Amino acid sequence: MSTVTTETGTITQHHGWRTLALAGGAVAVAGLLAIALPFATGVAITYLIGALLVLGGLVHAGHAFTVRGWKRSIWQGTLAVVSIVAGVVLLTNPIVGLLSLTLLVIAYLLVDGIAELWLSLRMGSESGRGWIAASGVVSLVLAGILWAGFPVDALWLVGVVVGASLLATGLSMIAVANVGRHAGDVATPGAEARGA
Repeated sequence: MSTVTTETGTITQHHGWRTLALAGGAVAVAGLLAIALPFATGVAITYLIGALLVLGGLVHAGHAFTVRGWKRSIWQGTLAVVSIVAGVVLLTNPIVGLLSLTLLVIAYLLVDGIAELWLSLRMGSESGRGWIAASGVVSLVLAGILWAGFPVDALWLVGVVVGASLLATGLSMIAVANVGRHAGDVATPGAEARGA
């Protein structure tokens, strides 16, 4: 039987596999919905980020009054203003948030592609160099495609990326649950033999 050892003891995968499978199914369905409705998902995520920025700004503002020293107080106050203004901008105009998040994804892919190509050049004749270079090229191509489609890409990119991540997470949870279910099937005959 497959087991996972934690600080609190050993847990068998057989226990709770149904719950894990149901949770994985729900997460996968949420991912499919996010992919099917990418604009709505992107707007919802923008609202969430905006609300979190406002909340973080309020925390910084409160902290500005409790810190000792005017330098720390000014720093906390500045962070509060920046966070609250950014949050309000996202809450009042979520399209700005989608555009910003899309630019961040493009920038990430660009930096990732350059870093992987640089790493592949530094590897010399080591094995795996070609795969790292290919991954870098793919990242650069994706960044180029998204940049060529900007700003229209902002309408779907964030929702599809989040949806794909949720779908992958849900499917992996289902796969782990399936392993746990089969681990229980293997252990069941031994348990019956002991009970007989």
